[in-house]
Amino acid sequence: MNLSRPAIGEACVPEHSITPVARRYVRTAFSVVMAISVTGCSLNNYSPVKIVSHMFGPSPGALIGTVSADEPEATLVGRDILQRGGNAADAAAAMGMALSVTLPSRASLGAGGACLAYRPGDQNGGRAFMFLPVAGTVAATGMPRVDRPAAVPMMARGLYLMHLQYGSVAFSELLPDAISLASHGINVSRQLAGDLAAVQGPLLADAGIRAVFSRSDGKALAEGDALVQTHLSGALDQIRSMGVGDLYNGALGQSFIAGSQGAGGGLLMADMRGAIPSEQMPLVLNNGETQVAFLPPPADGGLGSAVAFRSAASSDAATRAQGAIAAWRAQNGTASSATTGSATAQGLVARAQAFVNAGGGTGGGLPSLPASTSFTVVDHAGMAVACSLSMDNLFGTGRMAGNTGIVLGASPARLPQPLYTAAIASQGHAFRAVAAGSGQNDAAAAVGITMRNVLAGQVPDAHPVTAQGRVNAISCPHGLPGDAASCVAATDPRGAGLAMGPR
Repeated sequence: MNLSRPAIGEACVPEHSITPVARRYVRTAFSVVMAISVTGCSLNNYSPVKIVSHMFGPSPGALIGTVSADEPEATLVGRDILQRGGNAADAAAAMGMALSVTLPSRASLGAGGACLAYRPGDQNGGRAFMFLPVAGTVAATGMPRVDRPAAVPMMARGLYLMHLQYGSVAFSELLPDAISLASHGINVSRQLAGDLAAVQGPLLADAGIRAVFSRSDGKALAEGDALVQTHLSGALDQIRSMGVGDLYNGALGQSFIAGSQGAGGGLLMADMRGAIPSEQMPLVLNNGETQVAFLPPPADGGLGSAVAFRSAASSDAATRAQGAIAAWRAQNGTASSATTGSATAQGLVARAQAFVNAGGGTGGGLPSLPASTSFTVVDHAGMAVACSLSMDNLFGTGRMAGNTGIVLGASPARLPQPLYTAAIASQGHAFRAVAAGSGQNDAAAAVGITMRNVLAGQVPDAHPVTAQGRVNAISCPHGLPGDAASCVAATDPRGAGLAMGPR
C-alpha cells in the first residue's frame, strides 16, 4: 500500500489570522506557565514578528526560506510552514513534532535535545534552548520493578520554550501536519527502515511496539511500507487542543505515566512536573568579522564542535573534539539543565567558554554514543534555528507508553549522553550559516569542520567531512536579510534526508 502525502493545507485547523505575539502572551498566560513553568524566562526583549498573511492561507509566493533534515517528511513540513507565512521558529517546532511521527526511533515525543536560535540583530549569537532527557526519580535511585528505565519526555516542552521566544503563531497551529501524518499514515522512510532493521529482534518483542511497527508477516516495517499511528495522533491532538502542559500536568500526562510504569519505565508525575527546559547563552567564537555560536553544555557536543572549528587541520579535528568532550565530562559530568538552577547553568556556560578559549583539553576518547538526528531551517528574514534530538538509544527503551502511542526514551542514568551539536554564524546584523549534526561520536567534529569550511568560502555540497558524522547545513554567502537566492542547503548523501533551497 502506497500512501501519498496529504496536500498542503489538508486536515488543517480552520483558517484564521495570525495573532500578534504580544497579545497572544496575555491570552495564553496560564497555558504558558503550565507548559514550561519557567520563572526566569523574560519576554521583555521580544520583538513580535509582523506577518499579515494567514498561516494556512495563500503562499506568500516569494523566496521563503531553506530547510534541511535527516528525514524527508520533516523537511516538507518545515517548508510547508514557511510557505504558509510562518518563520523559522514556527517551522522548527513543526518539524520537531513531525519527527515524533516520522522518526520515532530517534525523536519520539519521549525524546529530548537542544536547539540554537538566532534572529538578525541578536546579541551574543542568539539563544540556546536545553531540553536534554532527564532521568526519573525511580531510575536514578535504582528502585526495583523498573527493568527499562525511561527518560522524562522533554522534546515538546523544549520546542515550546524555543517557539515561545522566537515563534510568530500559536503553538497549536503547528501541530496539524504531525497529527495528519500520524492519522493518515506515512510511507516508512529509508532512515526509519534502517533503524527498524538494526534492532528489530529485541524491539518487536514488545507487544505495543510490534502492533505499530511490524507487518502482517511479523517482520519489521520496511522502506515504503505504510505506517499509521492512531494512538499517537490522539496524543498529538490532545496537545493541540489542551496545550503542551497537558503532557506534564494533565490527563495526557497521567496516561503517559501509567503507560510508562506498565512498560517498566518507572516515571512518576512529579518527574514530569519537575523537568524544566532552559534558555541559555551559547558558546561564541569570533572568526574575523563573523561570530559563530555553538550549543553550550550540558549539550557538550557544541563544545566539541567549537574545538573542531578552531583546529588548524581537519585530519585531527575529530580526535581533538572527542578528546575535549571527554575531558570536559571528566571534570563536569553531563547533568541536564533541567536538574540545575539558572545560576549553575550560567556558571557552566562561563566555564565552557573559558575551556574552549584555552583550546580545550584532552581526556582520551569517548565510549560508543547513542544515535541522534538533526535539522536546520532559515527563513527569508534571516532567522535561523538548528536542533539536535535523541532518544538516548535507538527507539529508547524499546517500549510504548501504554495507549499514548509514544515510544519511551531511555533514561540517561544508565547510558552515555549523545552529542547534541549545532552552530550558527552571523556577521553584523545578518545571518551567514547554520549547521547541525548527528552521527554518534563524529557528530561534533562534523559540525565544526563544516562550519569552518563554509565560512572559508566552500559550498555545503554534502560531501562527508568525517567517517560517521552527518550534517544538515545551510549557507547564505551574501547574508540574510538580503540575497536569499544565494542560499544553499545540504544534507549528508550517506543518509536519507532532504534539503530544500529557496529556489
